[in-house]
Amino acid sequence: MKTKTYLPTLESIKEAAQRLSNVVTKTPLQHNRTTSSQYNANISFKREDLQQVRSYKIRGAYNKMATLTKSELEKGVVCASAGNHAQGVALACNKMKVSGTIFMPVPTPGQKLEQVKMFGGEYINVVLFGDTFDDAKEAALSFCNEKGAVFIHPFDDFSIIEGQATVALEILEQATQPIDYLFVPVGGGGLAAGVCMVFQVLSPKTKIIGVEPVGAASMKQAMANNKPVHLDKISRFVDGAAVQKVGNLTFDICHDALYDIATVDEGRICEVILSLYNKDAIVAEPAGALSVSALATYMEEIKDKNVVCVISGSNNDITRMEEIKEKALLYAGLKHYYLVKFPQRPGALKEFVINVLGPEDDITYFEYLKKNSKEKGTAVVGIELKSRNDFEILNANMRQKGFLVEYLNDQPILLNLLI
Repeated sequence: MKTKTYLPTLESIKEAAQRLSNVVTKTPLQHNRTTSSQYNANISFKREDLQQVRSYKIRGAYNKMATLTKSELEKGVVCASAGNHAQGVALACNKMKVSGTIFMPVPTPGQKLEQVKMFGGEYINVVLFGDTFDDAKEAALSFCNEKGAVFIHPFDDFSIIEGQATVALEILEQATQPIDYLFVPVGGGGLAAGVCMVFQVLSPKTKIIGVEPVGAASMKQAMANNKPVHLDKISRFVDGAAVQKVGNLTFDICHDALYDIATVDEGRICEVILSLYNKDAIVAEPAGALSVSALATYMEEIKDKNVVCVISGSNNDITRMEEIKEKALLYAGLKHYYLVKFPQRPGALKEFVINVLGPEDDITYFEYLKKNSKEKGTAVVGIELKSRNDFEILNANMRQKGFLVEYLNDQPILLNLLI
């Protein structure tokens, strides 16, 4: 076991809470009837999506900047972020009248870019660089070296961890019963590390489960290798948790304090985003839905228990909703894509609709691969089912009537090329 040179203390976290008392919103801890009924447990949501910047990131960003000296602040601050940390730093710059330069990956959703500019106003400058957070981070560090500015790390910093830890102080203050399980999203690990430090002291029996997207499971890989490792390739869909390498400080804390690490599929996350919106009017971004997405994995374990899920953010660009719906349907087995060959005879398309599709099946995508072979050539067809149980019937009809050329769902590279 490696020796730790520093750990946030409960006293230092309470001091951070005092600094933040007039800056952050004390977000509610709300009982959620929908998930409680679904999982036969007493489940509450810590609504960090209701912060002014719509995520918990303002806590760490402001706390870090509030601990800098006057001379450090005069040099300006720099950060790298996929969105939420950037918004926290931007608002902190505005409130403290400090100049900030914010590096963000090029694929960052437009909604998050606009929010950063809005919160920072005249005090910040946004620079788009690279494809991932780690690309933006390297550019930000080079800028710091060149300009002598202070880098505000999104997670691997004592003051950042202490700021995020104030979420845990509020949860324990608001909870009316002992908490058996706490589900917390993990990107770089700042929030997870912070809540672990508080719960280890004030509620050591609580089992804390970190949740990552399966396409960017950097903490899980760190746990497996007993040290932070750099993932060469990650999925950027869950942009708020798309980190290629967790922090050294955050890993040290989480390694000893997390009860478990769960990974969830992007399609499952999308199902939860839609459910939260449709059933509870909660607008969660992909990273914000991570904690709730993991509940199904622990269904038996959390039965009849008191559970808290941290809804970490709601910065979701509405233009992504079609993609989110598509991923959810594919994951649920309700959306299927095919290459379909229409026989060279009159009425083939009509026959396909009447004799192949079920009474409740719906064609949601249709495009001929050759524009001059209408009703005779091969087409890409997307079909949405009412029940996943209808899938085998659909496949059987396709084969029996001679329409099926290729099933595309299990060939994602080809599917992405065609659609």
